[in-house]
Amino acid sequence: MSVPGGSAAHPSGDERFERLDAALRRQQHQPSALLEILHEAQGLFGYLPGDVLTYVGRSLSLPLSRVYGVASFYNLFTLRPKGAHTCTVCLGTACYVKGAGALLAGVAQAHGVEAGGTTADGRLSLVVVRCIGACGAAPAVVYDGELAGGQTRGDVLARVQGWLPP
Repeated sequence: MSVPGGSAAHPSGDERFERLDAALRRQQHQPSALLEILHEAQGLFGYLPGDVLTYVGRSLSLPLSRVYGVASFYNLFTLRPKGAHTCTVCLGTACYVKGAGALLAGVAQAHGVEAGGTTADGRLSLVVVRCIGACGAAPAVVYDGELAGGQTRGDVLARVQGWLPP
């Protein structure tokens, strides 16, 4: 396990930990680099599993509660694996007033996935955020990182259905 100032192979043999160790060394194991390291870890693992959070905390000499607090606070981090595709519905005030709640309910009902969850087949993650900063485009939905404004229930269902097998 990596410790400040040193490096050793991770017991799992997972090469992603070696790349994470390189990022930790670049940041000189500074606790102030937590956000950058979590971003790097999520890029390597696709999400932030518990063992990775523990590893980062130990490597930066931070308590797990602080690492978990940061990872769970920012919506750019995810603690569970995401599906092959992600539909992110904004529920900020402007989007909500213009019907975003119905968009969210429509996708959830049509595909059997709850907000914040992923379908059983791992094809679709349904994410909710409180504001994406596109209030003028309300209701706004982000499809695999691409913003779409003025969405209707039909728009969202058609776009998501296009990702899924018939």
